[in-house]
Amino acid sequence: MKVLNAREMKLKVPPVFVFLTFGLLMYVLAKFLPVGYFDFFGRRYLIMALLAIAIGVGTIALIQFIKSKTTVDPSNPSKASKLVSTGIYQYSRNPMYLGMLLLLLAWGLWLGNAFNTLSAAGFVGYMNRFQIIPEEEVLSDIFGKAYAQYCTLVRRWF
Repeated sequence: MKVLNAREMKLKVPPVFVFLTFGLLMYVLAKFLPVGYFDFFGRRYLIMALLAIAIGVGTIALIQFIKSKTTVDPSNPSKASKLVSTGIYQYSRNPMYLGMLLLLLAWGLWLGNAFNTLSAAGFVGYMNRFQIIPEEEVLSDIFGKAYAQYCTLVRRWF
C-alpha cells in the first residue's frame, strides 16, 4: 500500500469538484437565506462579460498547456514537463482557476444574493490552501530557480 505525502493528500479533491461544490453552496445560500438579495442596472451585462472572460481565460490557458505538451492534471503536478510562463501565464500563474472564480462570480450575480461573494472568497481560500500552494511546492522542486523567478514576476490569481 502506497503512503501518500502531505502534498498528495492535499491534491486529492479535483478542482472541478471544488468549483461545483462552491457553486451548489451558492445556490443553497441564494435559495434559503432570507436576506442578501440585490439587483442593479446592468447586472445581466456584467454576468455576460464575466462569462465571456471566464471562458476565454480558461480556454486559452488549457490550449497553452496542450500546445506545450505538459500535463493538465491538477492532481499530479509532478508530471509537469515544461514551465508555461508566456501568453496568458505572464499575467496569472493560475488562469484556469481564475476562470473558475469568474464563473462563480457570474453565477453569484445571476443568483442575486450578496452573500455569494463570501462563497467565492471561500473558493479562493480553499484553492490557495489545498490546491495552489501544494502545486507550487511541486513545481518549485521541478523547475527550481526559474519557477521562483516566475513567481516573483507573476501574481497567483491576477
